[in-house]
Amino acid sequence: MLSANLSAIFYLISGILFILALRGLSSPETSRRGNFFGISGMIIAITVTFLSIGNFSTGIVVVLIFLLIGGLIGAFIAYKIPMTAMPELVAGFHSLVGLAAVFVAISAFLNPAAFNLGVPGNIYLGSLIEMSIGAAVGAITFSGSIIAFLKLQGIMSGSPIIFKGQHPLNALILISIIIITYMLCSTQSGHLFWILLAVSFLIGFLLIIPIGGADMPVVISMLNSYSGWAAAGIGFTLENTALIITGALVGSSGAILSYIMCKGMNRSFFNVILGGFGATEQSKGNQNKEQRPVKSGNADDAAFLMKNASSVIIVPGYGMAVAQAQHALREMVDTLKKNDIKVSYAIHPVAGRMPGHMNVLLAEANVPYDEVFELEEINNDFANADVAFVIGANDVTNPVAKTDPQSPIYGMPVLDVEKCKSVLFVKRSLSPGYAGIDNDLFYKENTLMLFADAKKMTEDITKNL
Repeated sequence: MLSANLSAIFYLISGILFILALRGLSSPETSRRGNFFGISGMIIAITVTFLSIGNFSTGIVVVLIFLLIGGLIGAFIAYKIPMTAMPELVAGFHSLVGLAAVFVAISAFLNPAAFNLGVPGNIYLGSLIEMSIGAAVGAITFSGSIIAFLKLQGIMSGSPIIFKGQHPLNALILISIIIITYMLCSTQSGHLFWILLAVSFLIGFLLIIPIGGADMPVVISMLNSYSGWAAAGIGFTLENTALIITGALVGSSGAILSYIMCKGMNRSFFNVILGGFGATEQSKGNQNKEQRPVKSGNADDAAFLMKNASSVIIVPGYGMAVAQAQHALREMVDTLKKNDIKVSYAIHPVAGRMPGHMNVLLAEANVPYDEVFELEEINNDFANADVAFVIGANDVTNPVAKTDPQSPIYGMPVLDVEKCKSVLFVKRSLSPGYAGIDNDLFYKENTLMLFADAKKMTEDITKNL
């Protein structure tokens, strides 16, 4: 068995590696190194945990069995999962982190002696507070992540589910959680503990159901933060330094990312916490909207426009991910470059279904990092570009975000593709995006709709080029 001092030192080393991992993952160029640091830190943490087990002969067998089961399931999912389903996978894993926190809290409350936290009915106050916070945040993370998964998977409608008095109700439930936690710490009643869990599960559902599809990337980063704080809270309960450090890193980095994304989308961070941001009664509109004429073309038309362009800006979106068109897109861009045409990529912070979704896909296709620009870096360039090639993006290019106060995406910064001389929009149909609203860009005079599978259309354009 490893001594407490040695365990603390190795946990500290793993914590440092986790910090280096986050630093590496902040840029696509260093992301491989960041992953290596993260894996190394986790291997050290798991090994130290093994060596710290008191009853080594029997405990190690139990841990190894469940580690093997979980590892095999995780490896199988990671091998089989397509990049398009990565947001759902992240949401699913967040739910498991939250559920694990709940299970640990239940175990600690029912048998505190096993965790050196006292005895039933007389648990140390500090431990009970930590346990309650970990259980509540874990339950919120679990139920909220389940709703996010269902929305992303299409099992549940991506449209906001709203009702009158939603914000006050959410605030009231959050206040009740604080009150119940206080009463639980005073009385140590088992009934109050289960009520705390039930109310926390409920608020998790209520926080996520009113959030529309266009804002789902913020939800993913927010749930990421929640899962970190849940892990940190349970880390205190278990007196596990690695859990505390890792949970705090995940929680704080997720909160910072959520704040940055909210700022970039002109959303209120407070509304993110209470749920329901971006949701209006108008979000169900457009079903009966009169159909307007559009101009449609084919791969030959698109190739002609690109051949005669001096600069092209590519705008990738979820449709590119669904069609797995990133490699075909890279080939098309290489062909354009051979014709001395300047090409760059414009990435909206919420393109796809999770933060960095498009960056990951483009990196997979070996797109040079210096050709990829964020919204604030490239938005002014659209007015001077000859062609904007929108491949599967929708809500992030919708001009109504700037013009229609009744729109659920009003106020969200969008890519100014309509300012290009010509817009080529690759899409299967005129169906609305994930936010459930019509895109005015389809009907602009300078827009040519290319109705086809994104990968097939891109390959045909390359042939014509």
